[in-house]
Amino acid sequence: MTSNHYFDRVASDWDRMRRGFFSEEVREKAISIAGVRSDAVAADIGAGTGFITEGLVNRGLRVIAVDRSGAMLAGMRRKLAGVSGVDYLVGEVTELPISDESVDYAFANMCLHHIELPYRAIKEMARILRPGGKLIITDLDEHSHDFLRIEHHDAWLGFKSEHMKEWLAEAGLREVSVKSLGENCCAQPDCGCASVGIFIATGLK
Repeated sequence: MTSNHYFDRVASDWDRMRRGFFSEEVREKAISIAGVRSDAVAADIGAGTGFITEGLVNRGLRVIAVDRSGAMLAGMRRKLAGVSGVDYLVGEVTELPISDESVDYAFANMCLHHIELPYRAIKEMARILRPGGKLIITDLDEHSHDFLRIEHHDAWLGFKSEHMKEWLAEAGLREVSVKSLGENCCAQPDCGCASVGIFIATGLK
């Protein structure tokens, strides 16, 4: 089973699963650190069923939600039925269907560890940012829980902060920061609970 097939299969149950992995505090802290403006446009990359998108539209932003899983986006459409200001696009994170310099913020929450080439995805997210725009990534610290490759189709076992800093800088971003978000992600394998720290990485175009 590929990662895409996995997310298509679990889409209808994803919101319940997500609540077992991490809390709404991840979203609230990320949006707060981003300092979003209510009149801005944001891209939610690897949007899933709209965890980040929901928080952004509630603050008045227009959101372009991109995910490789049409089933995930369909779940978001149902959840946000009647909510205006959201564009739903099926696409790959490494080839975003978004024009150059067209968004003020690009968010990627728990997305990059499912991507074979995360540094290419970061360059794509930098490409779509307007000058002065901000990239906000929330993802897993490097860990050794190899079962996640099988159970959740993770391509990477988290990331080292120095690698994230290098990738953001190589994408042309400035004022790069990578720090702990003060939150954990908990997955439940057969052998017990695995808790992994969550970082937030930011950079300005």
